[in-house]
Amino acid sequence: MHDNDSLNAAAQGWIARMAQGEAAAVTALYDATLGHVYALALRIVREPDAAEDVVADTFLQAWQQAGRYSDERGTPLAWLLNMTRSRALDQLRRRGSEETNVELERLHERLDEALHEDDPLSVVMALESGTRLRAAIAALSPVAQRLLGLAYFRGLSHAEIARATGLPLGTVKSHLKRAQDALRAAELDA
Repeated sequence: MHDNDSLNAAAQGWIARMAQGEAAAVTALYDATLGHVYALALRIVREPDAAEDVVADTFLQAWQQAGRYSDERGTPLAWLLNMTRSRALDQLRRRGSEETNVELERLHERLDEALHEDDPLSVVMALESGTRLRAAIAALSPVAQRLLGLAYFRGLSHAEIARATGLPLGTVKSHLKRAQDALRAAELDA
């Protein structure tokens, strides 16, 4: 089963239990999805403290609205990432100017499209559209792109990536090192 498929299956159960007031269920959802939620929040607000606030707001909203969740409107991960995006954009709006708000609306539209794909890497790619970093990611081999997605946006360790992909651990490490170096160089050139 695909990683997101198993996560979404478990998350549906946690959300149902949250709707019944079970606090342990929100802890389980938090533990399983924190990497996704924090990564998206940080990409939008670009400040660790602000991203942590967004994470807290997101899980509070998930707890409060668990009874409203419907799988007909999307997967649990998409539901959670949509809330994350909304909370992060709200935070940027509160501290931004009118010009920033126009940019945020454009970002909001790109993120809407990416969130429907239910793939954290698609969300990040939408956030980085038009930048050198996006170009650097696009220039990576498909294997390197997949490994980066597994490492940074799904939170897997090198050993977990090796098991998930069937690649030798050394190959995973070398692909990730080269990809990180390429992205770091692109970031420095920006």
